[in-house]
Amino acid sequence: MLELSDSSRTIAGIVLLAIVTVEFGGTFLLRIVGGKVPMTDFQQSFARAGHAHAGVLVTLGLICLVLADASGLSGFAGWIARAGVPFAAVFMSAGFFLSSAGRDRTEPNGLIALLWIGAAFLAAGALTLGVGLLTA
Repeated sequence: MLELSDSSRTIAGIVLLAIVTVEFGGTFLLRIVGGKVPMTDFQQSFARAGHAHAGVLVTLGLICLVLADASGLSGFAGWIARAGVPFAAVFMSAGFFLSSAGRDRTEPNGLIALLWIGAAFLAAGALTLGVGLLTA
């Protein structure tokens, strides 16, 4: 049986607690789709994208913790392999939600940069973990 490292166990606990925020986002999305929250088509599509990215990336982030422990990665590479995808979940979702906030918005504001920061964390985490697994 594989035991989680202390780092992975801590990150997993935080990610699992954060799933409540994804759940809240789902209830908000239902209100949007139900017409109870007025939004432009652009805002609705960004709300759906933000929610979807959050859900998929927190799930992938939990899987990456187990794989990072199996790879034996440590130090900075271990940190990136464990935290990259969960950070991507936060930054990418925030980029979708915050860049579309505001009345009658039809295009993203400057906070779209958060989406690209999240994409960088996703790439760094996935690449580091993938190389770590291939060289373990």
